[in-house]
Order: sequence, then structure tokens, then C-alpha cells
Amino acid sequence: SDSHRWRSNFIRTVLERDIPMFAPRLSAPRLERLWRMLAHSQGGLLNATQLGRNLEVSTPTVTAYIDLLVDLLLVRRLPPYHANIKKRLVKSPKTYLRDSGLVHCLLGVETLHDLLGHPVVGMSWEGMVIETLLGYTPFRTEASFYRTATGAEIDLVLEMGAKHGVWAIEIKRTTAPKMERGFRQALADIQPDRAFIVYGGQERYPKEDGVEVIGMHDLAAELARLS
Repeated sequence: SDSHRWRSNFIRTVLERDIPMFAPRLSAPRLERLWRMLAHSQGGLLNATQLGRNLEVSTPTVTAYIDLLVDLLLVRRLPPYHANIKKRLVKSPKTYLRDSGLVHCLLGVETLHDLLGHPVVGMSWEGMVIETLLGYTPFRTEASFYRTATGAEIDLVLEMGAKHGVWAIEIKRTTAPKMERGFRQALADIQPDRAFIVYGGQERYPKEDGVEVIGMHDLAAELARLS
């Protein structure tokens, strides 16, 4: 309850003090609505036009609002992976609130029990894993996601230069992750140097097609050793 109260106060401080300081012409109430919308669509593809309709503002205005949240390190805009692949790739970025605690607070989720029964639980976990891993990647790592129009998908692609290559990372909250067809196809498409499934367990073990199942903390340690 103390944490939830602190996070609520933090949100109010950002909206009432920080936003007027950095962008005095932006509407704080409208920005708060956008912030909540992004929490509801955690990890979803960005559709600025639809968000603009919901907020009754133009698409450029929504983009400016999101730019500010990105600049304040509150939102991550994860770009799509682009490579010379003859596939029709998704072009829109995905958006994540960078702090899972703020996701929960904006959605009114106060307890673990509430979270486990909430539709956001899987994407909240995914966002937390992405932020944790990116905190340990080598300097100048380029992070993205891979998705084709036919459903081949990788949650996180790390391009770490000639020395460490490309790592593909799928994120599953389950304790018994499976190799999904879309992930297999995506691996065949981009041919990464290493591939992992990050899951909610602690054991580390190999999967088929050279994929390794690994816990979040162990993969973070693997990345830290590269720096």
C-alpha cells in the first residue's frame, strides 16, 4: 500500500509539476488519459491515429505527447527490426511503460492477487523483462522486435555488433515455455547468433533448434559479461 501511494504521488508530480516545466502548452489531463491508454495497451503496436481519435486531438499532437513521455524515460518506443528479408514486416513500433509498477498503478492494480487476474499481467512481465535486459546490454546495442504480417514474431532482438552478433529473445511468463510456430519461423527468417526463451522459472536448459530456456536474471548476467 505504501508503494502504491508513492507511485500515485509520483504520477501526480509528473503531471502537475514536470509536464508544465518541460511543455507548458501540453494539456496535463489529456496527457494523463494517454498515459493510461498506453498502460492498457502495454507492449502493443502504436496506433497514433486511433489514440488521437480517442483523445480528440490530431495524430501529430499524440506523437508530440508520446515524444515527451519517451524523453522523460517513462515510455519506451521499441522499433521494428528491419533486415533484407523478403517478408512483409510490421512497420509500427511497440510501446511499453518502462516501469511495470507505474503500469499497475495507472490501471488501479494494487496487489499481486489483482495483477494475476488482470489481462495486463503477461505484457507487464514482458515489459519488465525487456527493461531489465536492456539495462545490461553493451554500449550501442540496438534493440527492436520482429514481426511479420503472417505472425512470425520475436519479442526482443538485440543487435550487438560484429563481436557479439544478433540475439533473439522470446519472453514467456509461464514456467513451462513452448516453442511456438511463429518464433520458429522468425528464427529461420533472421538466423540469429544466439536464441533464448526467457521464462518465469530459474532452471536453464536447452531447447530444440539451438534455443536455450533461461531465467531473466541469468540472461541479464550473460549480457553483463559482454560489456
